[in-house]
Amino acid sequence: MPPCCPLFPGTRLRPRPLPAAIEVRVIPQEIIRRKRDGETLSAEEIGFLIRGLTSGAITEGQAAAFAMAVFFQGMTLDERVALTRAMVDSGATMVWPDLPGPALDKHSTGGVGDNVSLMLAPAVAACGGFVPMISGRGLGHTGGTLDKLDAIPAYHSQPDSELFRRVVSDVGCAIIGQTADLAPADKRLYAIRDVTATVESIPLITASILSKKLAAGLEGLVMDVKAGGGAFMPTLDDAAELAESLAEVAAGADLPTTALITAMDQPLASAAGNAVEVANAVRYLTGARRDERLHEVVVALGGEMLLLGGLAESIEDGWARIDAAIHSGQAAETFGRMVEALGGPADFVERFEAHLPSAPVVRPVQAPKAGAVTAIDTRAVGVAVVALGGGRTRPQDAIDHAVGFTDLAEIGTELPSDGVIGFVHARTEDQAEAAARALAGAYTVGGSETEPLSAVVARFAAENPGP
Repeated sequence: MPPCCPLFPGTRLRPRPLPAAIEVRVIPQEIIRRKRDGETLSAEEIGFLIRGLTSGAITEGQAAAFAMAVFFQGMTLDERVALTRAMVDSGATMVWPDLPGPALDKHSTGGVGDNVSLMLAPAVAACGGFVPMISGRGLGHTGGTLDKLDAIPAYHSQPDSELFRRVVSDVGCAIIGQTADLAPADKRLYAIRDVTATVESIPLITASILSKKLAAGLEGLVMDVKAGGGAFMPTLDDAAELAESLAEVAAGADLPTTALITAMDQPLASAAGNAVEVANAVRYLTGARRDERLHEVVVALGGEMLLLGGLAESIEDGWARIDAAIHSGQAAETFGRMVEALGGPADFVERFEAHLPSAPVVRPVQAPKAGAVTAIDTRAVGVAVVALGGGRTRPQDAIDHAVGFTDLAEIGTELPSDGVIGFVHARTEDQAEAAARALAGAYTVGGSETEPLSAVVARFAAENPGP
């Protein structure tokens, strides 16, 4: 019998039948509020936001607010795993069943003068690895591999999946940007982070990096986590925290991963910009100029990739194989084949100076005084490249690929009174003058000497993924 109503004695309540399904509307701002207030989001809530980011149902303002909430409140390991998986699930994933060798990759957290990918991918390919490298554009003061490659005429940096697969299979490596069907949610959030001061968030960096790598179907990943004034992780403690986060999330996704912490207390290469860094990479590959610290990082990362892929018996063997591939010219040949296969000039390695854009104004930058270079504000160097037009302050900004700096002096360089700390490449005289002042201001000459960080600072190996 139906229960009696307490307000009207003698009246029986008759239960009202519920509809078969009740649609509950999820409100994005409530999810954002919960993260803003430090609450833990469920995988379903995170998945809802990422699906909305992909479809456009989540606005740019809401995405920016979510990124800022995560920046300040962080994420648990479970949240980071959920965010990474949601980004992977926002698009297609690749598999490589027909490759005769392992699919391997490397990713850098970003720095100034960091053109490692341009040399590393072809060197690993020359050693029997296959490198489907999906790279990003510049973030904040750091350069992006994709922006550098866009300086090569007709280079197809965003091919369809069929061309991407063919080049990886035929050449051994292909360095491209995100295709429309691989982790599209990350592509949108990546651009928003760049202009909303949320780049340095460890959970967002972790999910951004690993979502692309998981979507690429890798068998091994090496992370290059930068530490120092020019990195998003300025201290070694920050870099170690990010390296650990990447290793934990990757292990949870069954992706064997090793992370190296490398120094970004000074520009890695002697060039900073886009076309100038491509030129630096070709000179490195051909042996015309090989920056010592840059070479140390390339060999260290390459050795780890070969070890993960079972292509080296030990880390020392991996280092030796990468070094041999570079010095023999095999890496340079592979790089040239990759450029041609992706639409670039067939003679790019031989005639790169004729193909790359060049700035109309090139001038030396005088050192502020005589003495040894004791410190470099590396972030300021990167910001100066952006101010020249070599980076973005808004996602839609065009990049001037020709501008930047070359022949940058390293920490420890002894300079005479008329010494030069570098050359500025600019579009106009006024821009050159402003950039020269910025570069001079970034250098400390004389004073107390400090020991620069080693090029490779530390190594983190993830635990073996479970079954």
